[in-house]
Amino acid sequence: MVLTDLPERPDVPGGVSDHVREALTELGDALAGLPGVTAVALGGSWATGHAAPGYASDLDLYVYAPTEPALADRRAIARQRAAPRTPIEVGNTYWEPGDEWTHRSGVPVDIMYRSPQWLDAELDRVLVDHRASLGYSTCIWHNVRCSAQVVDADGWYARMQERAAAPYPEALRAAILARNVPLLRAAIPALSRQLVKAADRGDRVGMLDRAAALLVSYFDVLFALNRVTHPGEKRQLDWAARTCAWRPEHLDELVERFAAAVGGDPAAVPGATDALVHPLLELVDRHGTG
Repeated sequence: MVLTDLPERPDVPGGVSDHVREALTELGDALAGLPGVTAVALGGSWATGHAAPGYASDLDLYVYAPTEPALADRRAIARQRAAPRTPIEVGNTYWEPGDEWTHRSGVPVDIMYRSPQWLDAELDRVLVDHRASLGYSTCIWHNVRCSAQVVDADGWYARMQERAAAPYPEALRAAILARNVPLLRAAIPALSRQLVKAADRGDRVGMLDRAAALLVSYFDVLFALNRVTHPGEKRQLDWAARTCAWRPEHLDELVERFAAAVGGDPAAVPGATDALVHPLLELVDRHGTG
């Protein structure tokens, strides 16, 4: 996918997609001018056609350079293009190194800085080494697959996207299931058991923590079972509905019941947890080995 292939947004009044394209072109040119930048890619909902109406969704831009561009240069880009009297944060390190501010068109901008070597290693991790993690195993792979090229002067990012178009490795699928399924069911420290124990002692913070961890492994299992890359923390139910042939019936309702129990009545947690987890484990038993 390249910038000219971005999905149109006929549902949004006022030609928002035109404003976004103009902002992307301007930002792409500015970021490409930073020393050492190899490529700039657009990820997230604007690249996939699922951005929220208006300007509610960020422009998620990924800047690839061997070394992180200087803060002073990034601050200058933001100050010249940010909406008046809006906050600018340059040099965030909460997750990936990045900058966040609002473009003068009104669209929020989230810029993340990565090295080409890091991305190559991340793709090797899943496509060559077949190494799973506890949740979100294939998110970076998904990000490259579903992104749009904004700047790619020497074709490096196009080559990365060609790599990312590879079929889902069976060894990776097996590794993700092997690492995450026991934490849903069989292991002594299974997350479902930890959650029920937290509910038994009325530990609401513990319940929320274990519930979140359980959902992280749960969706990693669901997407791997279906040989589908993981979209990240947002819109997982929507992605599952669109891409997963094997999924528990009424999954949205099961998740709603689970969330209501965890946030409400601790006595309802064991039943809601089993109702959510058991159908997925049945699918794993039925389809997980072939």
